[in-house]
Amino acid sequence: MTSTPRILALAAAAALALSLAACSSTTTAQPGSSAAEETAAPTSAPCAGDEGVTFVVDSSALAGGADAQYCVPAEATIAAADVLAATGVETEGTDEYGDQVVCRVNGLPSATEPVGSTEDPAYVEECASMPAAFAYWSLWVKPAGGEWGYAEEGLSTLQVEPGDSLELLFTLDGEPAAPAS
Repeated sequence: MTSTPRILALAAAAALALSLAACSSTTTAQPGSSAAEETAAPTSAPCAGDEGVTFVVDSSALAGGADAQYCVPAEATIAAADVLAATGVETEGTDEYGDQVVCRVNGLPSATEPVGSTEDPAYVEECASMPAAFAYWSLWVKPAGGEWGYAEEGLSTLQVEPGDSLELLFTLDGEPAAPAS
């Protein structure tokens, strides 16, 4: 039979150990990240080899859009969401599906101006539900040394490796149908 004072002493010791661990200045890497990744700054060019993950945002199909490329340094598996966070790229989901569906990237397409579609010239993306089939963002993955393919997971669960590439691509009226390179 265990006495109440002994149980309280063990609980206090455990709480003290947790408190000390929380105050420690040592950073413990979480699965899919490392302390080096948390402090390394991305560059505005594709990665060379397996120094990190290349991330591309291609909104060139939209008026005012462009193609931006980043290299996010990584030495181990990293979450796609962490790649975006490192670059400062902001995404917006939809009312119905939240962040599971990307509706806007860095404010594009505009919430007040038509997207420029020939199929529906008056169409303005409201981010209420699924974007129109003629005007949408898609997520692509290219494994190191491989070919581009649609991501089978979303930004919140997708994990990538050093040497891999990610792309958020806006397709308008079927073009571009896939990443350029």
